[in-house]
Amino acid sequence: MNDILSPLILSQWQFGLTTIYHFLFIPITIGMATTTAVFQTAWYRTAKVRYLHLTQFFGKIFLINFAMGVVTGIVQEFQFGMNWSTYSRFVGDVFGAPLAMEGLLAFFLEATFIGLWIFGWDKL
Repeated sequence: MNDILSPLILSQWQFGLTTIYHFLFIPITIGMATTTAVFQTAWYRTAKVRYLHLTQFFGKIFLINFAMGVVTGIVQEFQFGMNWSTYSRFVGDVFGAPLAMEGLLAFFLEATFIGLWIFGWDKL
């Protein structure tokens, strides 16, 4: 059998590519959130239309990056259980709690406030 096509090598490549994309989208999302918040604050204080347009433009990029970060993060969670189940069982006591806190607290808080921002744009 060819060693390049072994399940271990393929799962390492799959996890590596998913992690690279996840770690790419997360900092971009954090930067876009800050940029969008600065432009929206400037629009609120000055009432200049260009800040509103910048807020809407960077807000769309922020939402796309957030969605891609969610997708790659969910795929990564499944890979821990499917491709690395022995490793996850070995480090589960240490690794499981922070991963669960990140999934529950950070994701749900972010999703709640993004939902308020999107759906409450004219109402809040």
